[in-house]
Amino acid sequence: MAQKKIILFLLLFPSFLLSAEENEKPEAVADTTNTAVFTISSDDPIIATLDLLVLTPYFDKNHFVYDTLALNKYHFPKDSIPNYPDSVYVSRIATLNAKTPFNLTYNQRVKAFLNLYAVDKKEVTSKVLGLANMYFPLFEEMLDKYDLPLEFKYLAVVESALNAKAKSRSGAMGLWQFMYRTGRIYDLHVTSYIDDRKDPYKSTEAACKYLKFLYKIYGNWEMVMAAYNCGPGNVNRAIRRSGYKHDYWEIYRYLPRETRGYIPAFIAVNYIMNYATEHNIYPVKPRTTFFEYDTVMVKEEVTFEQISQALSIPMETVEYLNPMYKRKVIPFLGKPKTLCLPHDKVGLFIRNEELVYKFNEPEEIEKEEEIKFTIKQQRKTHVVRRGEYLGLIAIKYGCSVRDIKDWNGLRSTTILQGQRLLVYVSEKMPVLKENTKSQLKEQSENFKYYTVQQGDTLWDIANTQGVSVQKLIQMNRSIDAKNLKPGAKIVVGTGG
Repeated sequence: MAQKKIILFLLLFPSFLLSAEENEKPEAVADTTNTAVFTISSDDPIIATLDLLVLTPYFDKNHFVYDTLALNKYHFPKDSIPNYPDSVYVSRIATLNAKTPFNLTYNQRVKAFLNLYAVDKKEVTSKVLGLANMYFPLFEEMLDKYDLPLEFKYLAVVESALNAKAKSRSGAMGLWQFMYRTGRIYDLHVTSYIDDRKDPYKSTEAACKYLKFLYKIYGNWEMVMAAYNCGPGNVNRAIRRSGYKHDYWEIYRYLPRETRGYIPAFIAVNYIMNYATEHNIYPVKPRTTFFEYDTVMVKEEVTFEQISQALSIPMETVEYLNPMYKRKVIPFLGKPKTLCLPHDKVGLFIRNEELVYKFNEPEEIEKEEEIKFTIKQQRKTHVVRRGEYLGLIAIKYGCSVRDIKDWNGLRSTTILQGQRLLVYVSEKMPVLKENTKSQLKEQSENFKYYTVQQGDTLWDIANTQGVSVQKLIQMNRSIDAKNLKPGAKIVVGTGG
């Protein structure tokens, strides 16, 4: 009876869930599960994914701290590559198999992927082990919520090598490599500014829902993973061609080539993530782990640059924690958006939220009819207090970190308690129609002017007057930097 239901389902399965590779014909190869040698071709998609991990800037040395001495319990030499007989692999995988509902077996295909992770891509495996500290707690929490085997966390290693911005040749994106169409089914939306497939939290929940759905169809975890990789359409055809077999290894030869390596890779990842130390491989620890960041809700549009400068967070860290925003901007689209921050910056953001939105924001042109504005600058001295940094001081005075550095000739953002900093505070002053000549004169005396000479450039003027080009443009909004007219007067500072 159960088999009849499955056959009926296969005939009626909705076409919108079929894989983009549905028309690909599987290679007619013999089942060589127990052959002596099995090698992975250089264009294998799993190898391509690992290579992508090496190239991505997220894994630059600045994000990691190496510490292997305490973990090297076998005292291997640094460059040692341990090698074990098949019997050891069989025993270790059997130990893992007893702890999981998956059917973890050992054969030459699995051994080929073990060599890939433990030897050929050893350095990449170290980075993946480190990234597990970033993503596995989230995966485990979500898998537990949906009552799925926790070992599914290793599936993301096969899919993306834990690279949240990973993109496959076929267009799949993110940690869980969702295609656009499947992502939409599970509420992963893509716009010009946001790609939910690269959101670690949303994509993990979507993956759990999809895996749960697939298990209701196949009732077998290996078949679920095969369908996750190549689409239910390809798996259903493989089942038909095998004579309606329902075991991964029995339909193996009828699956697309990529999927034939998928389960062996999953078994190999299970092994290497548990026995990395035995292979002289140690995690390269990310500077930010799961327990070192938190999430706040953003209620207005804000750029990564504003967040970085206002909260004194490296731009790379803001990007690393928020891979879902495609243009380094968090847009406001009618409802708050999430922003991930280092844990010690969350309170600072909450206390200064409105100021962060306005920080270094381009001034809007006033549209009030019959009113014009002039900029009045007041020079002040700020004494650095304990715990202050340039980003916080810039927020207080409504300027940028670069302004403060220019005004004070600073080469870095390092400042000391008690240090005196020169700052200029800009205020908009309304100029009414009925202003008298004396009033205009009083306003003009607040500024220091320079008369443009023949051949002058903004850089020349800025250099001689001790201000930055950016500041000149800021104080002279209507200036044509490429066509300075001799005799014209421009503001170069305050009269005080």
